Amino acid sequence: MTIAEYIKKLLSVEEYSFSVVELRDELGKTDTSIKRELDRLTEKGEIVNLRKGFYLIITPRYSSAQKLPIQLYSEKLFKFLGRNYYVGLFSAARFHGASHQQAQRDYLITEKPKFNDISKRTIDIRFFTTSNWSDKNIQLKKSDAGIFKISSPALTIVDLIHHQTKLGGINRMLATIEELTEELNKSDLDNLLSWYPNKSTLQRFGFLLEELGIEEELQEMIYSELMTRNFFPVLLSPKSKEKPGAVDNKWKVDVNVKLESDL
Repeated sequence: MTIAEYIKKLLSVEEYSFSVVELRDELGKTDTSIKRELDRLTEKGEIVNLRKGFYLIITPRYSSAQKLPIQLYSEKLFKFLGRNYYVGLFSAARFHGASHQQAQRDYLITEKPKFNDISKRTIDIRFFTTSNWSDKNIQLKKSDAGIFKISSPALTIVDLIHHQTKLGGINRMLATIEELTEELNKSDLDNLLSWYPNKSTLQRFGFLLEELGIEEELQEMIYSELMTRNFFPVLLSPKSKEKPGAVDNKWKVDVNVKLESDL
């Protein structure tokens, strides 16, 4: 069987990616002949080398973009890498209907250590890491290629707030957070509060819910949880050389940036 025939077989069962290890096991060819065939298919634009040893199959539908939607290969990619992951940040927000940021970039969150970002002609993937892994707010969604993992609305919001300095600041994501709060519910938030360790992020989360006029019951859940821990003044937008000054709200958030949602 040629690699092209094997690719046809994969596509017949809605699989859009493969690894070189898989080819070795399935086809029993030498590395040299595998490389030769892969190079030929890459030149024809039928496959794209995503990272060493892992390829995406570019079907006619995606041939002009020369990239695939992240949900068609994320699960298989991370099985290949042997790591936990979820689709997060603006990418997750898009799946939850908060498509305010129409980014061409994909965002994935993994356990440490961090992977290098992937930036090729058509593919732009940013990897973020978390040292506090919990499956509690990770949802399974279905794509044509099977299931993929995605952060829940609550986890998506706190991840956005937590990584704000790497994502263009709080105002860039304010409209996205506002849209995400429409999907936020008590059980999702309750799950998050049962394990999420970052107090300063929860303070900013509660403060933003109040500013945006979101359901008081949800605000109260966050505040009640904070009251069980010692929490101290924090800046709304972290700055390396700035310390929080006087605070005049119950969240102890020093509002050091003017909030401007562009919704």
